[in-house]
Amino acid sequence: MKSSLVTGGSRGIGRAICVKLAELGYHVVINYKGNEAAANETLELVKAKGATGEILKFDVANKDEIKKILGEWIETNTDKVLEVLVNNAGIKSDGLMFWMKDEQWEDVIRTNLDGFFYTTRLVVSNMLTKRYGRIINIVSLSGLKGTPGQVNYSAAKAGVIGATKALAQEVGKRNITVNAIAPGFIKTDMTEDLDEAQLKAMIPVNRFGTPEEVAHAVGFLVAKEAAYITGEVISVNGGLYT
Repeated sequence: MKSSLVTGGSRGIGRAICVKLAELGYHVVINYKGNEAAANETLELVKAKGATGEILKFDVANKDEIKKILGEWIETNTDKVLEVLVNNAGIKSDGLMFWMKDEQWEDVIRTNLDGFFYTTRLVVSNMLTKRYGRIINIVSLSGLKGTPGQVNYSAAKAGVIGATKALAQEVGKRNITVNAIAPGFIKTDMTEDLDEAQLKAMIPVNRFGTPEEVAHAVGFLVAKEAAYITGEVISVNGGLYT
């Protein structure tokens, strides 16, 4: 059974990606950290597309949980081949660097950057054996240009972008592509406190994006026809930063 794993799949962009992968016929493994109700809502949306799925609770900021829970899932579900990994889980903890606390830096780096590393290292092993895979990392405009008040988040996402380009070169010969998608302002829980009316004036298309528009880009990169696209960062930002 061709399968996919989406970290942070319970809400927002992650949920939209799960639904898109369901439309493409994948069994969808929906990772979540704590909101089981939201994860089950995503699972129902996946099933409504005629696909199968399941929820899998682990914290991407905890390498021991990743190794134990995801590692055991991979070992016991040999019939479900993870062809697609979407590293979407992430957090922000904003503040000027001068006042930033140690835990703000450490939590953001651990979730956004370390989580990518430990999850991908586990999953890519079987992809190398099967000689096929699609790895897509959800990064950020902040990782491309840097955002004041987000030194931690910008550093983490820039790190994932660099890792994306490096890993793409390591695994390309095995028909595994590694790409990143950098959303701009997308209507999700993470942007609900922003002043859209004011900020949209900065965006050439004059609006915030939707999670479904980010998911569409994931669907494009997942396709077998996208096999010659790797090591790239695709911005989904309405022309905000080009």
